[in-house]
Amino acid sequence: MSRGPVILEQLRAALGVHGVFVRGVVSFNEGEGPLLTNGTPVRSVALLGNIGGSIWPAFSAWRDMPGNGTRIDPLDDWSKEIIRPVAKTLGATAYFPSDPPWQPFQRWAMQAEGLQPSPLGILIHPEYGLWHGYRGALGFAEDLKAARTTASSPHPCASCVEKPCLTACPVEAITTTGFDVQACRSHLRTQEGQAGCMVGGCLARNICPVGATYRYPAEQLAFHMAALQL
Repeated sequence: MSRGPVILEQLRAALGVHGVFVRGVVSFNEGEGPLLTNGTPVRSVALLGNIGGSIWPAFSAWRDMPGNGTRIDPLDDWSKEIIRPVAKTLGATAYFPSDPPWQPFQRWAMQAEGLQPSPLGILIHPEYGLWHGYRGALGFAEDLKAARTTASSPHPCASCVEKPCLTACPVEAITTTGFDVQACRSHLRTQEGQAGCMVGGCLARNICPVGATYRYPAEQLAFHMAALQL
């Protein structure tokens, strides 16, 4: 009998207090997955991340602790501090989007939750819209197939007729061909950008009607925008 359901419950109990959810499970054929710390390929990966502003209260409290407010990558550091101990307890290997060897988190998310990219490049969720993210993943030596949460939903952007995200950006950094990062960052340094996107978050992201109730709180929006400007 698979330990999958038990492992998922343990993950939810350990990480739910931090606002981190199990976002899905990807199972691999023999030899196809990333490597565990012992050098053998994983059989399954559990994706971990936030839904809306779920992580903000716990992360903010941690960031306010002495020494944490001056860290270069505080959100990455916090994610590792809460996920690594859980990995050790469960005998899993932890992977993070910020650490090499770079793992295909977006591809895993598409497999685990059936998501597809939005014009902004962010994977759009049919319920949470653009307001979600992945803070890490745990790799296991066994196949957690009984715990799979793979879903297949219609792409929200396909049924969006007006596509306001393509016209909301003041410098047209969002187009059907991709996201112009440099144009975005240049705009953020202007007076208009400082008073607009830097205060309330990306205008193109904010205007998306999907999952609007999950929009990040103002403090979290400002935090992410400040990181983008670097």
